[in-house]
Amino acid sequence: MSVKNDYDLIVAGAGLAGTLAATMAARGGVSVLLVDRNEEKNVGRKTNWGWTCGDAVAASHIDYIEESLGVKFSSPELDLPVDGVMALSPDLNSRYPFDGKGFSLNRPVFERKLLSIARSEKIDYMSKFEVTGPIVEDGFIKGITGRDQDGKNVEFRSKIVIDSLGVSTVLRRKLPENNFVDRMVDIDDIESTGRYIYNFELEKEDSNYYDSRYALIHLNNELAPGGYGWVFPKSNGKVNIGLGVQKKALDIRNKKMGRNDNLQTLIDNYVKWLPNFKNLSVDETDNNGKGIWSVPVRRQMESLVYNGYMGAGDSMTMPNPISAGGIGPALIAGVIAGRNAAQSISKGDVSISGLWKYNLDFNEKYGMKMAGMEVFRIYLQSVNNDILNYGMKTFLTKKEASDLTVGMIPELSLAGKAKMIIKGMKNMNAFSNLVYTVRKMNEMNKIYENYPKTPKEFDSFKKRVVEEIENTKKRFPTSPL
Repeated sequence: MSVKNDYDLIVAGAGLAGTLAATMAARGGVSVLLVDRNEEKNVGRKTNWGWTCGDAVAASHIDYIEESLGVKFSSPELDLPVDGVMALSPDLNSRYPFDGKGFSLNRPVFERKLLSIARSEKIDYMSKFEVTGPIVEDGFIKGITGRDQDGKNVEFRSKIVIDSLGVSTVLRRKLPENNFVDRMVDIDDIESTGRYIYNFELEKEDSNYYDSRYALIHLNNELAPGGYGWVFPKSNGKVNIGLGVQKKALDIRNKKMGRNDNLQTLIDNYVKWLPNFKNLSVDETDNNGKGIWSVPVRRQMESLVYNGYMGAGDSMTMPNPISAGGIGPALIAGVIAGRNAAQSISKGDVSISGLWKYNLDFNEKYGMKMAGMEVFRIYLQSVNNDILNYGMKTFLTKKEASDLTVGMIPELSLAGKAKMIIKGMKNMNAFSNLVYTVRKMNEMNKIYENYPKTPKEFDSFKKRVVEEIENTKKRFPTSPL
């Protein structure tokens, strides 16, 4: 095996989190190698079929990286401004706006701009490099192994490795056994997702199916069991249409309905269900017309660090558990990870203790409320379309629903709203379960408000978090129909 030059930092994966981490670390004065399996023009692409996501991001997250980088983003990378996200009930009679103003990204262009910013910091960048594992010595990660574009086995060494290879990352899965970073992700905490980017003509105006001002989310357990469908507007007569499902929910739905649907048939059926598009054609710009991949929908890993190792983005299960939105947390994590990596290297301590500040900073900036939102996701996957229809109409005001989607906990009580709920055991039980869920979300938020300041208190913290999540799953088994 060929051994290459040593670096202070290796960033594996040149997606959103990886390129930002490389940029911020280089600005901190450390030598950086950024590797990615894609050719440069497709930097950050998740699969051979595209970037695979809805490409929507809140304006606040763009503001954050603009301030952090000192760089402004605009068209063409910010493809279309939107007023927010609109969630619709299965019967389309209830609508919940949330997330505030944002953008639909031109993802390939956005990724290439982030790479150009990173390369302007004089990092070393290697495309077409397949990471095969970490170098582990004396309980520390000391670099990576992989194959270069010629198929040669290569070893790069470093003081820290930042893992931004995505949810199925080989680096996390090949870590030494430890209680800090989970090496595997439970399949029930993963959504299978797929989407098309279409050119289209509008057959008729109907904001239940397409809205040029809002990114639409359709909650419907027959169309998208355990997940949702989305219709996100883009500029120049294009639209991003996709769908995410939980495997367990899909299996239950198929069995009860006597169907044999898979992700692809569900996506195609969803497109047919939308009545107001005509002359749909897949847009093949940047080979990004179609994508299928997996998205984690649990809280971020309880610890994002191990000795000589940091993770950012999907590799650390950072997407929002309710919306599965991963762009925002990846942007935030990339900036914070790069800064912290440079600081730890300069101090000469890349142990778990030396890297611990990254856990604290990400928890404070974004992660603090994600475990509570995972609780809400588990509750949602336990209710059927009838309960969703009635609940979205009756259980929550628009403000309460919006608060929940960003981790703010509204005051709910069975006594306070009982008169609003039509008497019936099913509805009363569903609402009492919602009250329990909101209370549990609040408890989880308080646990994370007291995130351990050092690794010494971590074991008891993690044990409590895992027990609370497992108890919630037992109380609310998946039941889409």
